[in-house]
Amino acid sequence: MSAERDSAVGEQGSGGGRKTAGAARTAAAGTGASASAAKKAAPSKKAAARKPAAAKKAAARKSAAAKKAAAEKTPGATKPAAKKAPAKKTPAKKTPSAKKAAPAKKASSAPLRKAPAPRKQVVAPKKATASVPAAPAKTVAAHPQGESRTALVRRARRINRELAEVYPYAHPELDFENPFQLVVATVLSAQTTDLRVNQTTPALFAKYPTPEDLAAANPEEVEEILRPTGFFRAKTKSVIGLSKALVEQFGGEVPGRLEDLVKLPGVGRKTAFVVLGNAFGRPGITVDTHFQRLVRRWKWTDETDPDKIEAAVGALFPKSDWTDLSHHVIWHGRRICHARKPACGACPIAPLCPAYGEGETDPEKAKKLLKYEKAGQPGQRLRPPQAYLDAGGRAAPPLGAG
Repeated sequence: MSAERDSAVGEQGSGGGRKTAGAARTAAAGTGASASAAKKAAPSKKAAARKPAAAKKAAARKSAAAKKAAAEKTPGATKPAAKKAPAKKTPAKKTPSAKKAAPAKKASSAPLRKAPAPRKQVVAPKKATASVPAAPAKTVAAHPQGESRTALVRRARRINRELAEVYPYAHPELDFENPFQLVVATVLSAQTTDLRVNQTTPALFAKYPTPEDLAAANPEEVEEILRPTGFFRAKTKSVIGLSKALVEQFGGEVPGRLEDLVKLPGVGRKTAFVVLGNAFGRPGITVDTHFQRLVRRWKWTDETDPDKIEAAVGALFPKSDWTDLSHHVIWHGRRICHARKPACGACPIAPLCPAYGEGETDPEKAKKLLKYEKAGQPGQRLRPPQAYLDAGGRAAPPLGAG
C-alpha cells in the first residue's frame, strides 16, 4: 500500500497524471515481458489518476476494515457491547440452573425451619406454667404425662406440705368423744354432709350412749332420729347391727384392728381407717368422694376403685403421713377444689395441679366459691377442736338453729 502511493506521487510531480501514463505505455511497448506488467498496472494507475478521491476512499475503507479486524481480535475493543448482549442472554439461559439451585437451598434450609417446632414445644410448657401458676405448670403445668415415678412422688409430697400450711388445724369433721361415737357417726355420714350428721348425733347419743343401749333400741325410734341424714332406714339397720356385733363379739368395745372393724355391719375400709386413724392413732387413708376426685385431678392415680386408690396413693407417702394426708385432701376438696366449680383462681397449689383451669381462674370470682372458714362461714362441727377456733374457725349451729 505505501509503495504504490510513493510511485504515484513521484510520477504526478514530474508531468501530471496523463503524461506519466503515456510514458509508461511507450516503455511497455519496447520491452516484451514488462509490457504485460505495465498494461496490468496502467489501468490501476489511470484509475488512481482519474479518481484520486475514490482511491482515498478505498484506502480509508481498508484501514477501517483493518481497525475492525484488530478490534475483533483485541478483547475490550469497540465491540464489547455487542458481545455483552449475548452475555445478557447467557445469564437468562443460566437462570434455570439458578432456579434449580434455589430449591436446593430451600431444601437445605427446611430443617432449619423445622427447628422452631421444638422451640414451640418448650414455650408451650412455659405458657402452661404461666397459666397454671398459672402457667408453669399449670401448668397445666403441666399434666405429668411421662412423669417419672420419682417426680410424681416429689410432686405429691409437695402438695401435701403445701396443704398442711393452708390447713394446719385440719381434723376429722365429725363430732365424737369416743371410738363408739366415731364409728356410728362415720356410718351415718354416707350420702350426706358431716354437718348434718353432727346436728343429728347429739340426740342419738343422748338417748343411746353405749353399744348396749343402741343394740336394744326400738328401730322405729332410731329411724325418727336419723331421718334428717337420709337413707335413715338402712342406716338404722346398720348402727343397731354394729352395736349388737360389738356387744356380742367384742364385749361392747370397738376393736382397734382393720380386719375386725370391717366385719361390723355398715363398716368398710374407709370407715375403718377413719376410726383407726382418729380414735386409735393408727395411720390410715380415708378414700371418700373428695379424696377420690382430687387424687385423680392431681394425676396421683387413674384408678377408680377405692381400694386400688388407697394402695396407689399410700405408696407415694410414708405410712406416718396417711391420716393427716387424708384430712388435708378432704378439707381442700370441701373448701376450694369442689366437684362442679373448683375455685382454681384461689387455689394455693395451682402451680402443681395438672387440672388447673377446670374451674374459675379469675381470683375475684374464685373467692366467691370458697366455703366454710375460707369464706368466713361456720365449719361443720358443733364442737370443733380449740386449734380450729384459734385459727379463726367458727362452730356450726345445732340442728334447727336458723
